[in-house]
Amino acid sequence: MLLPVAAGADSRLERLDTTEDGRAWEAVGRLDINGTGFCTGALIAPNLVLTAAHCMFDKRTKARIDPESIEFLAGWRNGRASAYRQVRRAVVHPGYVFDGEVSPERVRNDVALLELQHPIRNTTIQPFKTATRPSKGDRIGIVSYAHDRADAPALQEVCSVMARQQGVLVMSCNVDFGSSGAPIFTFENGEPRIVSVVSAKAEVKGERVSLGTELEEPLALLMADLSAGAGFISAPPPRTARVMVGDTRRATGAKFVKP
Repeated sequence: MLLPVAAGADSRLERLDTTEDGRAWEAVGRLDINGTGFCTGALIAPNLVLTAAHCMFDKRTKARIDPESIEFLAGWRNGRASAYRQVRRAVVHPGYVFDGEVSPERVRNDVALLELQHPIRNTTIQPFKTATRPSKGDRIGIVSYAHDRADAPALQEVCSVMARQQGVLVMSCNVDFGSSGAPIFTFENGEPRIVSVVSAKAEVKGERVSLGTELEEPLALLMADLSAGAGFISAPPPRTARVMVGDTRRATGAKFVKP
């Protein structure tokens, strides 16, 4: 999937404008949120999209956004998507506080899981598997949309894990607004697997970095909440829908930038 580059080097962003460029990344999509903004999300099952918790809140009112006002555009590229799906319900990490200060605790809990109204069953859109947390120095990649490339995703081919502290991954990847919720991949044996999502930008010793949660425990909590019937803004339907699935104490040293 990734081209080999010198160790420690971070590549520039590569726009995935064409069908051929973006073929491996069709399960990454743009989340159009209530007609007012967007985030990036990725399928981890035919009916489940992983993203950041802060994407589920209105920045002005601080209120939760009705999940039914969100649309997932799988493989969105130059005005067209490979699949369009409305969101049915969404769960955010129970420990996430939107109106709090940007902190390691907030980043650690900044993850959400969205259930689609209808599964995406398309042979060209294959949900990504997840993997255990990466180690310091591991190569990773991010596929995301952003305010200056809203019509096509971009792949940052190589960046790395700089630190893993307090349940937070500090990464050398340089991201921008709109990249919120973007999947962070490892590439063991050439297969992309999601290990985190982009939560925030930060600075470490003057260098711009990105921050994300260590995914394993938060994802297990979210799956349990969905299985229990959570995630509806209004009263849930009579029966629960079937859900399908495809610590240190040191400071991070990061100066946080509010997403």
